[in-house]
Amino acid sequence: MQEQQKTFTTQDGTALFYRYRPAADGSSDKAILLFHRGHEHSGRMMLVADELGLDDMAYFAWDARGHGMSPGERGDSPSLGTSVADIQDFVDHIQAAYGIAAQNMVVIAQSVGAVLVSTWLHDYAPPIRCAVLASPAFKVKLYVPFARSGLRLMQKLRGNFFVQSYVKAHYLSHNQARIDSYNNDPLIARAISVRILLGLYDAADRVVADAAAITTPIQLLISGSDWVVHHGPQHHFYTRLGSRHKERHVLKGFYHDTLGEEGREQAFTQIRRFVRARFAEPFAAVDVSDAHLHSASRREADELATPLSPWTPRGAYWTAQRWLIRLGRHWSSGVKLGVDTGFDSGSTLDYVYRNQPQGKNALGRAIDKNYLNAIGWRGIRQRKVNIGQAIQAAMRQLRAAGKPVHVLDIAAGHGRYVLDALTATERPDSVRLRDYSPLNVAAGRKLIEERGLADLVRFDEVNAYDRSNYQQLEPRPTLGIVSGLHELFPDNDLILNSLYGFGDAIDTGGYLIYTGQPWHPQLEMIARCLSSHRDGQDWVMRRRSQQEMDQLVAKAGFAKVRQWIDEDGIFTVSLAVKRESACSMQKNQHA
Repeated sequence: MQEQQKTFTTQDGTALFYRYRPAADGSSDKAILLFHRGHEHSGRMMLVADELGLDDMAYFAWDARGHGMSPGERGDSPSLGTSVADIQDFVDHIQAAYGIAAQNMVVIAQSVGAVLVSTWLHDYAPPIRCAVLASPAFKVKLYVPFARSGLRLMQKLRGNFFVQSYVKAHYLSHNQARIDSYNNDPLIARAISVRILLGLYDAADRVVADAAAITTPIQLLISGSDWVVHHGPQHHFYTRLGSRHKERHVLKGFYHDTLGEEGREQAFTQIRRFVRARFAEPFAAVDVSDAHLHSASRREADELATPLSPWTPRGAYWTAQRWLIRLGRHWSSGVKLGVDTGFDSGSTLDYVYRNQPQGKNALGRAIDKNYLNAIGWRGIRQRKVNIGQAIQAAMRQLRAAGKPVHVLDIAAGHGRYVLDALTATERPDSVRLRDYSPLNVAAGRKLIEERGLADLVRFDEVNAYDRSNYQQLEPRPTLGIVSGLHELFPDNDLILNSLYGFGDAIDTGGYLIYTGQPWHPQLEMIARCLSSHRDGQDWVMRRRSQQEMDQLVAKAGFAKVRQWIDEDGIFTVSLAVKRESACSMQKNQHA
């Protein structure tokens, strides 16, 4: 079939180039999506469509930002997270423009493209059929000692800059035609920006460490004689995968360009068989809604909740760290607030949102600034921004459908993040804020009065986990919000009470905004050193994968339509629409 060259538009308005080849047998219900390695472009991935021989599949191959025919400085992107989000936009475009469901999509990705796809699988939990990852660049061989730390220091001093690839074509493939085409291709971008290179390392580290969260069927192809990337992280990724269907094939003698190597039919034979086997079975996502009972995250949380003896090196270290934090409260206003009210309290979050270092003196303000710049608090502030974007997107959809905007937030804290977002452009029709804490409710009401919003917003003291509290609300909410609440409690049965409550209260076509925390690099520090608002207990968190969170929301009758995530992959914000059939099903099951 004749190849077509097209573009799709990302959420930030960028038009990215892609190649489309319809299925050779005229089928229109299945697709293979191709993602090229770093420095390259879609044209060099189309040999997969030429040689794979799956004629009932349509083929789509993109040019990532800064590559091939897509815009942007060569080898660069606003961030690695932006490029990962572009994958979701690409999939959304294919579903909307070609009518191909995600569950009938196969992803084949190579090198840097395989890292982008792995990060997407982890962070967005898309319900695709399967993925083939060829020589993922989880750890690039830089060969220069301390190169990674040196690049990071130079980035701080110089800002973003570019480095040239040292890799020659004859180290990528034994195939002479492939070598010649690489050397003569004007679209090859041999430079890569430092922010993308370092972002690649950072994303790979967390995805490899948390591969258990990925349940998509995965076939991993490892080039046995790879000069470009290390094998170790690829094997670690494979052994930790949560996939029930997973395969690993080490292709002896292959260089890094796995799918363009001499003898690549070895790889294609494995890919053909794997893809056919996945389509021979009905699509069924792995059910992780009981992860609070048995899962990697449950084991992790149990280990963090296990006390350490202060007489062991590890126990002594964390005891000292906890003591230093308590000492810091004498000078830092933020640390003192956390110690007094809990580091997960509404008061602490409101302080983090304001982001204004305060203390008794210069030392206290310096401590406070360092405290507020912690990676987790930076992620919280980005979550606030993303919630604002989600609220505005939901309001636009409701207005376009001719529906009123009646907002219900069940755990608003002081309500600052909601009030900031709701009044940014147009006002909703009504806002009902709730929280269990009298302190938070009083602070929220004061904020409402200060902003002159008493005619629009009401704030009540209500238990979010009592399903009866969602009954007979007038006006009925059309937009529900739950932010930061579910992350505080490990029990899925408990949080389902609130989600079913939303399902009761919101009619078909309404929206729900919910947050998640699939990753956090400081879990042990938080568990060993910080106290919770719940009677001063240790703040032990059980992470939920995005797939787990999405499945819980689906049980209440909502389907995710869009997602946002911070650059460090810590906090997600998702927008879901109420489905018709699931609502009545849940009411019948839980009446």
